[in-house]
Amino acid sequence: MKKLIFLSFLIFIAAALFAQPAKTGKRKPVYFSKEYFRIGGTAIPEEEKENAYDRLPASYKDKVRKEVWDLSKTSAGINVSFRTNSTAISARWTVLNNLVMNHMAPAGIKGLDLYVRTANGWQYVNTGKPSGKENEVTLISNMSEATREYQLFLPLYDGMVSLEIGIDSGRMIEKPVAATGKPIIFYGTSITQGGCASRPGMAHTNIISRKLHTECINLGFSGNGRMEKPIAELMADTDALFYVIDCLPNMTAGMVSTNTAALVETIRKKKPYTPIVLVENTMYENAEHDLKLQAELKKKNEVLKNVYDSLLRKAIPNIYYINTGNELGNDHEGTVDGVHLTDLGFSRFADFLLAQFRRFKLVPDK
Repeated sequence: MKKLIFLSFLIFIAAALFAQPAKTGKRKPVYFSKEYFRIGGTAIPEEEKENAYDRLPASYKDKVRKEVWDLSKTSAGINVSFRTNSTAISARWTVLNNLVMNHMAPAGIKGLDLYVRTANGWQYVNTGKPSGKENEVTLISNMSEATREYQLFLPLYDGMVSLEIGIDSGRMIEKPVAATGKPIIFYGTSITQGGCASRPGMAHTNIISRKLHTECINLGFSGNGRMEKPIAELMADTDALFYVIDCLPNMTAGMVSTNTAALVETIRKKKPYTPIVLVENTMYENAEHDLKLQAELKKKNEVLKNVYDSLLRKAIPNIYYINTGNELGNDHEGTVDGVHLTDLGFSRFADFLLAQFRRFKLVPDK
């Protein structure tokens, strides 16, 4: 009898020990790949790319300079969206280069930003902070079981090798209905690419996308936004709401004189009436005291304005011009290094551009 009681006691203890993890242990998420979410911020079909998160089609590898091609592997402006009733959301991703820079936060370079759609628009939830090439992060937990729509903005200065979304076991995940409107295409430099936002959602193209509920395609190529013909041809092949050309920081006055009209002509061959917006070079902070730099920037803007005026004289329709001056505010606190923008700078720049777009009647008023 004593042996039976002792054996029963051992079985009870073993059962309690094995049950303990199931009650108090953290549940592992179930991961889903790109078949279960929609990839936005691009108009290029996945089958035409080397990787789903690239910004140029594979056929452009021999059409653009190597520097542009390498930068096109970064996922600036690319986002994924999904609907789920999970109480927790995780992300698992691998980046291409594990890039590090001395003036930009790792979260902006190679992290992720999660937003949720609410009655008042898109609301920030959390940032997936990177720890290396391979990353796994719980973005949010302890939520109710309501079905919500989410948007995840991808790295600005690194490429994506793979991405998976993690949810509770037994919960649903599905693609939301695709946006039906035309995208806005931004062609520019490191600033357009998102340098140096602290996290991906704060690049001005992503801010504008959320505020307008409109897809924005980011063709910012750090140090290499030069109004080149292959990129103009790619833009012309996309049925856009309008095009924003913000390339002057990477160009000389001579390049502005030569390339601007050629870019407009290339687009107009296929898109005769789609609006084209030309943006002046921002007057960098140190240009207020560096007189040589100040003169160079003013000269580039002067040349751009002259080209714009010549296009108007030729009766080329729907060409718009944005003068810079107070786009970052008047307190000189909008940059990380006098040129590249902080989150404050990007927020101000987004609002500045939106005001100009509304002035031109390119987007609805608030």
